[in-house]
Amino acid sequence: MPLDPAFLARPIAHRALHDRAAGRIENSRAAVRAAVEAGYPIEIDIQPSSDGVAMVFHDQRLKRLTGREGLVKELTAAELGRIPLLDSQPEETIPTLSEILEIVGGKVPLVIEIKDQSGDMDDKNLGPLEAALLAALKGYEGPVAAMSFNPHSVRLLRDSAPDLARGLISYDYVNKVFASDAHLPEARKAHLTALRDFDAIGAEFVSFGAESFPSAELTALRKGGVPVLCWTIKSFDQIPFASLHADQITFEGFRP
Repeated sequence: MPLDPAFLARPIAHRALHDRAAGRIENSRAAVRAAVEAGYPIEIDIQPSSDGVAMVFHDQRLKRLTGREGLVKELTAAELGRIPLLDSQPEETIPTLSEILEIVGGKVPLVIEIKDQSGDMDDKNLGPLEAALLAALKGYEGPVAAMSFNPHSVRLLRDSAPDLARGLISYDYVNKVFASDAHLPEARKAHLTALRDFDAIGAEFVSFGAESFPSAELTALRKGGVPVLCWTIKSFDQIPFASLHADQITFEGFRP
């Protein structure tokens, strides 16, 4: 299903409308409520619990956002739901996707990033998190889409949930590589950067790193009518350049 035009109407709040100084941590219930109240579309991330529940959390490791050692996937949803988020209100713990869907309730568009579980952008460990996503979305009404850096995850969504809008996330893996991607073979980095899987996996939109603009391949897709989102804009000064290359921005740290 094509991306709902509602995603292009207003800037998208990256990991919801978080503000640590105000006690609203990224991907938290409070950050999601704030985005809904402000009318911003929302981007969130999901990781799997040990018992197959989609949890709204960015990192694979708990440390940065909770101060606790260990991996998200090592604990059950109930155990994760009792872990407080740092610098937030005591009731702010790691939420399930179902809890976040209940808060959003279709009031604003929601785009969900499926975090890569393979470590290599391949088809290892594929399936359980995508299945957990689809289980949580069953019966949900409102503009929603899913996306991933891993092309295999997007292909699985095409095959298992053709009515769900799906997108491929990318950036310049060659020149602006994240530490987590540094181990990838150079040929694989070039392949991902050039969005060479886009057509084959049935992707319907792109979310591209704004620091990696311009991209000839991205420009060609956009000219062909493919919606392009970008991440992550952190000031008003970045908006004009991003707007030359993308149809909508994903933002954090300010209110555009």
